[in-house]
Amino acid sequence: MKKVGVLGAGAMGSRIAQNLLKAGYPVIVYNRTADKVQSLVNQGAIYAATPREATEQVDIVMSMMSDDDVSRQVWLDPATGALQGLRKDTIALESSTLTVEWTKTLATAIERQGTDFLDVPIVGSRPQAEARKLIYLAGGKAEVLANIQPVLRSAGAVIVHHIGSVGQGMAMKLAVNALFGIQVAALAELIGMLDKQGIVPEKAMDCLGELPVTSLAAKGAGSLMVANYHAPMFPINLIEKDFRYVVQTAQAINAAIPASTSIHPIYQDAIAQGYGDQNITGIVQLFI
Repeated sequence: MKKVGVLGAGAMGSRIAQNLLKAGYPVIVYNRTADKVQSLVNQGAIYAATPREATEQVDIVMSMMSDDDVSRQVWLDPATGALQGLRKDTIALESSTLTVEWTKTLATAIERQGTDFLDVPIVGSRPQAEARKLIYLAGGKAEVLANIQPVLRSAGAVIVHHIGSVGQGMAMKLAVNALFGIQVAALAELIGMLDKQGIVPEKAMDCLGELPVTSLAAKGAGSLMVANYHAPMFPINLIEKDFRYVVQTAQAINAAIPASTSIHPIYQDAIAQGYGDQNITGIVQLFI
């Protein structure tokens, strides 16, 4: 079977690596904090001390990083970066949620090596990764995507959408996260308003959750708000970063996004009040 490198063993990367191991793939894993990969090593993964060491050993490399800055460091560091270890027959996948601009810059650097590149960001969080119900949004060559479909399925994909050219998978992922973030913020503020009208959150969600105006995603978020359960699945710190990236991406192409621009400060305020490490639903505490 193809050897797969996983760069980043955080909440999502570790679960993807675990899925690949369970499917029988040889997995080489790198993480900036080495002690976080021990459980994967115990399950059979091989630890790489640097991203370069990981890519030198694999047929496919998948990166799952928190933001542009970390992705840039992991891929392009002149001494230890993953780019330095790529072979021409390797396929490079960027599954982080990043700006479109950086994704295209990274793709250019990788393709200059003669290596194929896809941006394949993921829709879903920890429960979906564990249940193998992730959705991948791919940008890049269709024939390359077809070649790696078995690996993506083994990593936990239930659906793989080919969105278009390089960067378009990332653009779609930013749109998905912004749409979800807008819904969560709107629901949180309305629950707060209704609570001040004497309609307790439980009753508010009993009604709203049964109406066609409430999406399944919003209904799930609302149930967590009502339960006051905000253990991190999609932390506020990350959704705030994604809104920043949506704004940057829109500005670069002169696209008007007034809703996203208006919602972004709500998540910034939540971070300022100490809720950044909580799940996205934690913003309800701003309103109740």
